[in-house]
Amino acid sequence: MKKISLLFIAFLLVFSSCSDYLEVENPNAITSDKFFSSEIDVQKAVAGIYNAIRSNNCLGETSDLFSEERSDNAGRTDNQSAAGTPFQFTNFSLVPTNPEMKNHWNALYTVVSRANYVLSNIDNPSIRFTDENNRAIYKSEALFLRALAYFHLVRKWGDVPMVTEFMTSYEDIEASTFRVEKALVYRQIAEDLTNALNSNLPNIQPAASKGRTCKAAINGLLGQVYLTMGSVLTENKQDNYTKAKQYLEASYAMRSFGQLSEIPYEDVFDVDKKNICPEIIFQIVYRQGDQNYYSNVAFRNQSIGETINTRRPSTGRGFFVNPDLVNEYETGDTRKDFSVKWADHPSAKAWFITKYRDASDAAGTNGWGGNDYILMRYADIILMLAEVNDRLGNTAEAISYLNQVRNRAGLPDYQNSDASYHAKYPTLKMAILHERRSELAFENHRLYDLLRAFGENPQEFVNHFKRKNPADFGISDLNNVSTKDIYFPIPFDEHKLDPVKMYQNPGY
Repeated sequence: MKKISLLFIAFLLVFSSCSDYLEVENPNAITSDKFFSSEIDVQKAVAGIYNAIRSNNCLGETSDLFSEERSDNAGRTDNQSAAGTPFQFTNFSLVPTNPEMKNHWNALYTVVSRANYVLSNIDNPSIRFTDENNRAIYKSEALFLRALAYFHLVRKWGDVPMVTEFMTSYEDIEASTFRVEKALVYRQIAEDLTNALNSNLPNIQPAASKGRTCKAAINGLLGQVYLTMGSVLTENKQDNYTKAKQYLEASYAMRSFGQLSEIPYEDVFDVDKKNICPEIIFQIVYRQGDQNYYSNVAFRNQSIGETINTRRPSTGRGFFVNPDLVNEYETGDTRKDFSVKWADHPSAKAWFITKYRDASDAAGTNGWGGNDYILMRYADIILMLAEVNDRLGNTAEAISYLNQVRNRAGLPDYQNSDASYHAKYPTLKMAILHERRSELAFENHRLYDLLRAFGENPQEFVNHFKRKNPADFGISDLNNVSTKDIYFPIPFDEHKLDPVKMYQNPGY
């Protein structure tokens, strides 16, 4: 008998009972054979999808292992024997049996499974809603979250299994276990997000509902999807870029401020302003001082001998920042001193992340912080608008968006920057890529930015790393980088179920 992988088990998961979109009390409260009998059941099931994305194996605050450590932003100072299998990500030595990668795959498919459960049952006319508009809202949320999960899957693994119905039998699951060409996965993601706009979701969620999606987030993600499609697929490039511009502009139009400079950079990460900062579009919510739902990101990043992030004493070096990133900040960039700090402790002597801080009384010496993990904010939207306009040849418009971000950081306009800046970033494309790195460091964007910039030609992705100074990458061995690394390997347990239909990515 073939071993059933965790992907298969994920399709049989039952759904969560919760009192709000943060707490999950009983993961077995609604069984798959009961389906929905009331609006409360639907609400609980949708909350279960949100709960799935907050997992650290999925998109929670320590999911940077699957993105930041796979890019040129962050790494490790301990080797394979000390760090174990996580070191494979930053060392570009990932193997199909890596357990963290398998857990990430399973966590993303858990989101898919829970979303499919809702979408397969929500249109049942026997379910009575206090307001029929709520049915469409819950459906939009499920579509958005399924699309979000598939977007991470397709960018990390390429062709992946794509299931849009809730599976209730082993036979159904087995029949659906095959890799689908990535262009079709992207098409399904775009369709889900387009359909998700068909409800009365607010443009931006009010303070009391932060952590739930909104129309600005749906438009923003849809714009990013089309931007990625234009960058990595060979067909319909112009059309994809045009649609990316359309949806990114729609998201941008929903902001409640004028220029980005109206919002101090520090405010975006201020735990006291996380529910009211107009730049934040979509976030994973954590609860300050709560032993079950607190954020650990401030303590996890902090180096020994330091107190800037949290009152909880640290014993290690914190999250290691590659000097390559530190060197990329321009002179006068106000984001540098807020985002990173040199730890001069004898056991550290390294840069660590200071972007996420909570040294409040409520967080205390336990380090139970209140930092939300931001998945989408307007600086990201603005820089994607710069990127897509550059792709479309709208140079003046692209520069205008780029300058919004540079101005807030205390930097001169692109066209007024000195010769050394233009020598280092000789094209507008490279200047935008640089700006995204400085602005969005440690927010899990860098890997995907590199894949958009270089993913169509894998050798360019390799060359980007080969041009780096190895001394600026901790102990990561850049000699390991090859064209295979634009994708993760298919997890071994998934591949061996059917080596033909679940074929392995090249090079693994």
